[in-house]
Amino acid sequence: MILLKPLFLFVFVISFLCIEAKVHRHKWEISYQFKSPDCFKKLAVTINGQTPGPTIYASEGDTVVVEVKNLLLTENVAIHWHGIRQIGTPWMDGTEGVTQCPTLPGDTFIYRFVVDRAGTYMYHAHYGMQRSAGLNGMIVVKVRDGFKEPFSYDKEHSILLNDWWHNSTYEQSAGLGGKPFVWVGEPHSLLINGRGKFDCSMAGSGTCNVTNPDCAPYMITVVPNKTYLLRIASITSLSALNFEIEGHSLTVVEADSHYVDPFVVKSLNIYSGETYSVLLKADQDPTRNYWMASNVVSRKPTTPTGTGLLHYYKVPISRLPSTNPPSGPLWNDTLYRFNQSVATRAHPSFIEPPPVKSDRVIILLNTQNKVNGFMRWSVNNISFDLPHTPYLIAAKNDLRHVFEQTPPPETYDYKMYDINTPPSNPNATRSNSIYKLEFGSVVDVILQNANTLTQNNSETHPWHLHGHDFWVLGYGFGKFDPETDPKRYNLKDPILKNTVAVHTLGWTALRFKADNPGVWAFHCHIESHFFMGMGVVFEEGVDKVGKLPESIMGCGETKPGN
Repeated sequence: MILLKPLFLFVFVISFLCIEAKVHRHKWEISYQFKSPDCFKKLAVTINGQTPGPTIYASEGDTVVVEVKNLLLTENVAIHWHGIRQIGTPWMDGTEGVTQCPTLPGDTFIYRFVVDRAGTYMYHAHYGMQRSAGLNGMIVVKVRDGFKEPFSYDKEHSILLNDWWHNSTYEQSAGLGGKPFVWVGEPHSLLINGRGKFDCSMAGSGTCNVTNPDCAPYMITVVPNKTYLLRIASITSLSALNFEIEGHSLTVVEADSHYVDPFVVKSLNIYSGETYSVLLKADQDPTRNYWMASNVVSRKPTTPTGTGLLHYYKVPISRLPSTNPPSGPLWNDTLYRFNQSVATRAHPSFIEPPPVKSDRVIILLNTQNKVNGFMRWSVNNISFDLPHTPYLIAAKNDLRHVFEQTPPPETYDYKMYDINTPPSNPNATRSNSIYKLEFGSVVDVILQNANTLTQNNSETHPWHLHGHDFWVLGYGFGKFDPETDPKRYNLKDPILKNTVAVHTLGWTALRFKADNPGVWAFHCHIESHFFMGMGVVFEEGVDKVGKLPESIMGCGETKPGN
């Protein structure tokens, strides 16, 4: 019996681990299909025939395995797991040109990674502009058994917000990269969980059918006096959105999978790449239904309100509200959106204090520029290009010649540059050089917004950092002053996020620790802006990265024979 005790303990421990951590396997086929999410029929990039794709469900600590077969006849594929830090698996980040070669038509790639933190995430294409074409979806990671969240609810729902165009991403990218420049324009529709409603009288020669079940409004059924957790994610390609449920307040409890000191809003501002969890109590008149509404903010909207339905149990589903859908706040009420950003702080019981000081400060000026007559977006007057050989492979295998070695600028001439007027010299340069960070160092990044090439115009930019969460230390209007503004940083209870907005003609300060070995993109999450050069890349601790899998190679200097 004494000899059996160690064996029994070993079997018990192994059984416990198997119960605690599961492996979730998915098989996806990526293909073009005709879809009508807003009643207008067009080709969309789908996963197993769906857009949005299937939601991935897992628990903290589980492993997710996704086998992706690319059935697109003429396009490559790469899928980014937005918000998943990929600790120990930087080659699974899914960023073409940064962490992997894309998956060629007809080929299969297997993503395998651990979801290390509970919360709400998303996935989307990270090749060209395929995200805008429909290759996207949500990831829901539940807390471990026995963990008590700082709020309670009766049921939960996931809501993916999107904007949608009828013209193809081929047309869009050709216009963005062409001379003369052709802007993508405002979206034709706003979608709630892949459903919207386009005015078919405006369809022209296209096929538009308002009775198509694909564009029936998304609906949530609620029971009076019950509380619901809504996991809300924005996968938009352009639009900053305001989400509202008619007559109901929303209590914000989580942002980018970190618990928030709860605060109540009438409507939620959400930028591309962000996720929020809010509590909704079904405490209004239970004899009617209510609108869910998505509206464009920060840009002068021409896109109609996206709508869904909050359905009270026992009320006929067909009974639409007699009221108009909420129109949201004024699109240019920057202070309203700024105040929500400032109000988003860490929950008192879940504060992770930031380091009190940084080792390095990088100030990134966001500007619209031209390079040889082509319209571009730039950071410190450098418009970013991806190399043919992914950075992670190049850095790990010492192929430093495949990208420029001159470091990008750490700052700009903040004393002389006027952020309130178009740049006096609009010309910028293109480069694929990257920032090398000392492993374990603490880095401050200041995002500085400015006027575009158009007078009296500044755009909101949501910036997303791969491989990390960062502390949001502060926001401000005007020009960031490196001497005085750091004295106002919130070092007490800053929220941790992976995506943050820099407001019009303002600045946002963030801090992170360069402690995840790999090469990581940091870029504006507006699809066309990153396509046009608005991004940078950080390299850290590549010598600590394990052996790279052969499956991520096959392009640039990693082609067979090179």
